[in-house]
Amino acid sequence: MNTTDAVMFWDDVYAARPAATDPRPNARLTEVVASLPPGDALDLGCGAGGDALWLARQGWHVTAADISAVAVERLAALARAHGLGGRVTAVRHDLRDSFPQGGFELICAHYLHTPFDLDRAAVLRSAAHALRPDGRLLIVDHGSTAPWSWNQDPDVRYPTPHEVAAGIDLDPATWTVERADAPRRIATGPGGRTAEVTDHVLLIRRGA
Repeated sequence: MNTTDAVMFWDDVYAARPAATDPRPNARLTEVVASLPPGDALDLGCGAGGDALWLARQGWHVTAADISAVAVERLAALARAHGLGGRVTAVRHDLRDSFPQGGFELICAHYLHTPFDLDRAAVLRSAAHALRPDGRLLIVDHGSTAPWSWNQDPDVRYPTPHEVAAGIDLDPATWTVERADAPRRIATGPGGRTAEVTDHVLLIRRGA
């Protein structure tokens, strides 16, 4: 499948949803980042923008990237509406072809899964190299299938956090795995539906 297919797919996904007015941040983001001093953050696959807006409210300057122009344009408008336009820069990137420029204290990749070809390890390796000294890369993946997930393949296998870390293949002399676990939580999906899900959480810090 080519780039046009991927763009159309994700534009259709977001266009089919009502535009969010105050999207919620991901639970693992608030859990991990609440104690960190704010700086420059990059949100990969920003979607509706709940993470980017939450980070901006905590004092971060956020570059929010997504393949979908629909998602990016909605987030830019939403940031302005909430008085956060000066702290959120929404940009369209197909991570197969380009990566946002700059250095960051925090890079988040929440549920960066796609049915299209993507060398995810290469993208996450680029993210690790874009960290400033003492910066952190937070990767949160699905560890189970929610009832409302777009991917309902019963044979899907979710790599463990340690497998993801091994695939990124970072030099342990420079990057340290600070967390690699699989906590469970009750998630709320479309229409208020709830279900227990498993997250695969990987937190990597770049050395000083």
